[in-house]
Amino acid sequence: MTGFGWLLPALKIKIRVGALLVAAVLIVIAYVQAWRIPTVTEYEVALRGLPGEVDGKVLVVGSDLHLGSMLGHRWATARATQFATLRPDVLLLVGDIFEGEKETHAGWLPVLRQFRAPLGVFAVTGNHEFYAGPEAIIETFRGAGFRVLRDEHYEVLPGLRIAGVDDPAFRKAGKRDQAIALQQALANPSAGATILLSHTPVLAERAAELGAGLMLSGHTHEGQIWPFQYLVPLAFRLVHGRYDMNGMTAIVGRGTGTWGPRMRLWKRSEILRITLRSA
Repeated sequence: MTGFGWLLPALKIKIRVGALLVAAVLIVIAYVQAWRIPTVTEYEVALRGLPGEVDGKVLVVGSDLHLGSMLGHRWATARATQFATLRPDVLLLVGDIFEGEKETHAGWLPVLRQFRAPLGVFAVTGNHEFYAGPEAIIETFRGAGFRVLRDEHYEVLPGLRIAGVDDPAFRKAGKRDQAIALQQALANPSAGATILLSHTPVLAERAAELGAGLMLSGHTHEGQIWPFQYLVPLAFRLVHGRYDMNGMTAIVGRGTGTWGPRMRLWKRSEILRITLRSA
């Protein structure tokens, strides 16, 4: 700001002290914001092919919980309670459920088993599951009763199926392209409606071509800390909120938890509550 003392030499001390004070205030605001209860954003989504008897079913969606040493058992239990108060028919966890610390999956089963919904809990992996070594974490999810969708789909009700893909991070050391995994997850299209879970919001146009009516993602955190929300759109076309992708609805959540430091500036963490409607 002062050009290392060359600019405004008479004011450099005051400017530097002022900058430090502003930074300190912003840090406090970001810290408080991150500790606030996640806000609930509600949507209604009409899906072609959705049977009338499924009309009105409620999806509750959490992404990027980043459970671990910073967001521990107490915070996760509070989120399980918050999910339950939203009366989900289906609970969807869209990746980065764990932060990725290798030791964090042990001891989490009693907490994760509190994540419940009448028609089931469905999950996909995120890049942080891959970083931690996914197999033990995925087994923990399954032990908690989650149905983990790994490039596959499941018919949760007649006329409603949920598909899910592993995060693209899993492909870097593998042999398959993410587009091939997407095609496998959405194979054998039915007359009903399909919801796709993809942690990273990519290939939305291809998902629409393959028959998905709704795509749910996270990963971006909408930048999480100002001013990164201006940089995230450079990497991702879909950043936050609702998009129409060639007739398919895509919704990107800003994350239920926080990645890295327990800070958010300016947007609160978020849970999605989606009511399905027959088109």
